[in-house]
Amino acid sequence: MELKRVVVTGLGTINSIGHDSKETWENMIKGVSGAGPITNFDASKFKTKFACEVKNYDPLKYFKKPEARKLDKFTQFAIIAADEAVKDANFNFDQINPDRAGVIWASGIGGLQTFKDEVVEYVENDYTPRFNPFFIPKMIADIAAGHISIKYDFRGPNYATVSACASSSHSLIDAYNLIRLGKADIFVTGGSEHAVTEAGIGGFNAMRAISTRNDDPKTASRPFDIGRDGFVIGDGGAALVLEEYEHAVKRGAKIYAEFAGGGMTGDAHHITAPHPEGRGAAMVMKVTLEDAEMTPDQIDYINLHGTSTGLGDIAEPKAVLDVFGEHAYNLSISSTKSMTGHLLGATGALEALASVMAIKTGDIPPTINLFELDPNIDSKLDFTFNKTKHREIRAALSNTFGFGGHNASIIIKKFE
Repeated sequence: MELKRVVVTGLGTINSIGHDSKETWENMIKGVSGAGPITNFDASKFKTKFACEVKNYDPLKYFKKPEARKLDKFTQFAIIAADEAVKDANFNFDQINPDRAGVIWASGIGGLQTFKDEVVEYVENDYTPRFNPFFIPKMIADIAAGHISIKYDFRGPNYATVSACASSSHSLIDAYNLIRLGKADIFVTGGSEHAVTEAGIGGFNAMRAISTRNDDPKTASRPFDIGRDGFVIGDGGAALVLEEYEHAVKRGAKIYAEFAGGGMTGDAHHITAPHPEGRGAAMVMKVTLEDAEMTPDQIDYINLHGTSTGLGDIAEPKAVLDVFGEHAYNLSISSTKSMTGHLLGATGALEALASVMAIKTGDIPPTINLFELDPNIDSKLDFTFNKTKHREIRAALSNTFGFGGHNASIIIKKFE
């Protein structure tokens, strides 16, 4: 069968460096760090006292008070990001078949804050089982997709993808595949996360996975730097509207870029550590190129997973060299997590948004906070350290890798 073309027609986000996609992109190309002291709870007893929280967030700006109380913050972020993306896509809802419009939304964890609050209240009330009737529908990871579909009356495929830090890349790939197979015309897709909570910070501290650079939070996320000591957790969400090409053209949609390919693999190595030679990472980039029917020399930019962890930051560049060979030295590559922090299940969608904007503007967002490159990393690779660069970008590849060995990559290319 002839596969349909898929294009990007809407963008939306809320995160630590912006409350919308315009503000986010402006700060990204300026190299702004979103890290700062935790305000969501008293972190004084924790090893890590900072994160990339959404700054100055007031739910009542977006929701009525009774509604906000029924929504975990990860769902609030989902609705906010999706609403911006849908408005950006500029739909005439009378001309959309709601049975062919769907929502695939990701979260690596879901309602962690809600779960913690309910358990604490249960214990503090002498184990009296008086749980909030909204406990379960606030907590479950799929509920954000449900809320978005209800809001827009999108009655097509509607579900969640959960694969740790690869979650929202998987949501994008699923949406892309369903559209190109002719199963739907439109998807609102992406991911959201709210893990800057006592349980989130405490759990990642116990794993020794996150930075403890409390004296200098803004430089704590330092991918590929020899002094890195873990990633920085970020909150927020990001959404893309993916649309079948002819459907978009027929309604006169603004087209940002074309979604060209997606790939998924498993490391089959370790529950939290990547394969040291980047085996799964290399394979997922290879199958993504095959899916897009593109060759390595057609890629100009890679948005790396680049989390600022000891093992991952060494394995991923090895995988890039394995896949791209000599062309790797012609690539511009960067880790935008150096600015936004790591949004866990939402990170793939935010980095897809960054890749779309890089193609549209020709700006390569930087990898900030490089002080001294790890000698185990090839210094001839262009990591776009500390300063934005401008170049034509024909196509961008974006990587996301999750605990459990889940790997996902996507390719977005200039629309022609």
